Amino acid sequence: MKIKKKIPLIDQHDEFGFWGEKFGGSFIPETLKKPIEDLTKEFKKLRNDQKFLSKKNFYFKNFIGQPTSFVKLNNLTNHFGGAQIWAKIVSEANGGAHKIYNATVHALICKAMGKKYIVGDTGAGYAGKMLSMAAKKFGLKCKIFMGAKDIKRQKPNCDAIRKNGAEIVPVYSGSQTLVDAVSECMRYWVSNCDNTHMCVGSTVGPNIFVKICGWSTSQISKELKKQIIFEFKKIPKKIKLINCVGGGSSAYGFWSEFIDYNKKQIELIGVEAGGPKKSLLHAAPLSRNAKIGILHGAASYVCQNNEGQIKETESISAGLDYPGVSPLHCFLKDTKRARYTYATDEEALNAYKIIRKFENLNPSLEPCHAFAEAIKIAPRLSKETIIVVNSCGDANKDKNILKKRLGSIYDK
Repeated sequence: MKIKKKIPLIDQHDEFGFWGEKFGGSFIPETLKKPIEDLTKEFKKLRNDQKFLSKKNFYFKNFIGQPTSFVKLNNLTNHFGGAQIWAKIVSEANGGAHKIYNATVHALICKAMGKKYIVGDTGAGYAGKMLSMAAKKFGLKCKIFMGAKDIKRQKPNCDAIRKNGAEIVPVYSGSQTLVDAVSECMRYWVSNCDNTHMCVGSTVGPNIFVKICGWSTSQISKELKKQIIFEFKKIPKKIKLINCVGGGSSAYGFWSEFIDYNKKQIELIGVEAGGPKKSLLHAAPLSRNAKIGILHGAASYVCQNNEGQIKETESISAGLDYPGVSPLHCFLKDTKRARYTYATDEEALNAYKIIRKFENLNPSLEPCHAFAEAIKIAPRLSKETIIVVNSCGDANKDKNILKKRLGSIYDK
């Protein structure tokens, strides 16, 4: 019997780059048409090139440090009762977060295309830190565009970026956060695409950048699937995979190998940034009924005002503080394959306190949103249910925020 080959979701788009009829595409200026086409052709070739794949696998193992751990959080499970709570500790990857997978692949593509310069955007600082690490590893000159507000609140990662020899370009326009950094980075690339490669830090933007990032971060779920089967001898009957969602790269990477499973067996739960409890601002377009709009070259659900302009967002987590989301997640929402909710700043902080009290983990504010949902639902579920949270970043970058909001708890 001939086995039908699974087609990854990143490739399930039409000829115009749309997933379904609404999401994705490449809404780009004429000046970017050729560089986007060149990158699309190059990636199509490289992802099937054995030499390139061998390089990628080598650096994933020896530079990034795969596989990351899959562990049961026994103390947390016993405290709440109900479902078993597990975590995939992706923060063990070199640099402390999942962004290193995408950064490494982009650096390898940059080298393959014969370019010496690479630019990228960052919010929490992890995408920028990882790109600066990869650029240093492969001998590339690197610029990181970052909102001025984020530079102030993510100082540890900014220090690391500069230590790796990369230049940080402050962005003072708009809300001075991730959305503005992405915009400025794209403008720079328009003028310098002949000798410069651009790395978009998440599964957002024109179709090709969604594909490259999704392909890179899928390593997370490939590992997780093997680890689950090793631990349980099979895929259990009831699993809930919980991930924070900003742009959506870690969530897609965490879920990609499981999307084809029946949702009654494997439920995919995405947790967005609900913002401060008493604020009307948030960064939760999927779970708070945002309308479809065009942002950074793609159609997706976008936080907008009544006039259709991009709305300012607010979140304690710089990595989730983005008004749009990946077209992949919009497609998963509309097809009801994934469920999306949100956690407030206060719920994320409370989750951090609980995790620190019961487990030897130090998750960043991004995955704390996912842990908040796990803590909420675990007591209501049976012990046969397996909850797995992607702990996709460490809290080193958030230490100043955590000390300010939680005092001495951070140091315990």
